Amino acid sequence: MTTPDPKADFSGVSAKVDTTEEKVEKADFSGVSARVDSTEEKVGEQTYTVAQGDTLSHIAQRFYGKASRWKAIFEANRDQLDDPDRIRPGQVLKIPALDD
Repeated sequence: MTTPDPKADFSGVSAKVDTTEEKVEKADFSGVSARVDSTEEKVGEQTYTVAQGDTLSHIAQRFYGKASRWKAIFEANRDQLDDPDRIRPGQVLKIPALDD
């Protein structure tokens, strides 16, 4: 018959933890300021995923009721559109809210 291994004896172990509280200076946030820009012009903005056969005029007609407002969509998407006649299926376009 074998006897189980004796359990480790940690009775002579000691530990010391130093705090860093006194060694670290308190952060000074007195010069910090915050600013929130208005998102007012973004309220009402939507997105639209271009489908096969879409044109900016068709999309403008759908969202604004006037095909002639295609330029608003084009300008809102200049980061991805260089030519208003070259939109591709799958593109996600921003549809800006219009100030009437």
